[in-house]
Amino acid sequence: MHHSRSLAVAVIAAVLSPAAGAQEFAAVVSPPRFEIAAKPGERVREVVEITNVSSLPSTFHLHTSDWTLAPDGAVAFSDDLAPDSCRRWVAIERREIAVPGGGRYRYRFEFQPPADAGPGECRFALMIEGDEQSVRSEGGLEMPVSGRIAIIVYAQIGQTAADLRVVSANVRDVDGRPLPVLLVNNSGNAHGRLTGFLSGTDANGRKLEFDAATLPILPGETRGIALTASDGMKDVTDFAYPVRIKGVLEWGDGQRIELDQLFAR
Repeated sequence: MHHSRSLAVAVIAAVLSPAAGAQEFAAVVSPPRFEIAAKPGERVREVVEITNVSSLPSTFHLHTSDWTLAPDGAVAFSDDLAPDSCRRWVAIERREIAVPGGGRYRYRFEFQPPADAGPGECRFALMIEGDEQSVRSEGGLEMPVSGRIAIIVYAQIGQTAADLRVVSANVRDVDGRPLPVLLVNNSGNAHGRLTGFLSGTDANGRKLEFDAATLPILPGETRGIALTASDGMKDVTDFAYPVRIKGVLEWGDGQRIELDQLFAR
């Protein structure tokens, strides 16, 4: 089993205006994402560390959710059980914890697939929420809000692996600007992420470096992966098309995609 500890995520949300006289929801969680593996019938125990970075004591509410990933990378959470949800196999320590200002809490959860579970990957989120409070807008309207952090969990059962391939390459509008995009299909039974560095030359002969977006490509999914450019120091958005991009992208255990592609608008 393994989980991502590459960085801790700090979230300071639902900070109310001084006029409202309310407290803030401020927390750091580590790790922000888990990738765990279990055999059918095996119980896997994990711990997430929750730090209250506020100077005041805070109460956090915890529960699990299902989630989906939109084409643009936006995540939508649902408290309703999805048809293939594995949240039934998840046990959490408790639904509410109190953490003093500046304090830490090591929160435990367990995942145990049934003995007859077939191989594959399931996904859920561990949600950490603050107390609902009222915010007064500039116009004087009060509205309920609460801060929220989602810890994404990928649970792999039995033998799983991603199987990625590029099915097309073109230029698409991404966040208001044209970018090279690889359309990548995953025919495996686990998610995959492309990593690696690519080199490119634009229509004016300018040499550039390209990075692939690290969005997960879920099993059975075809997802657009944008390539962003830099000159080694800062992002570059004014390169001229067509641009030729070459290099190697990797995923999983030494799996590779060799790329040599001309992108034209």
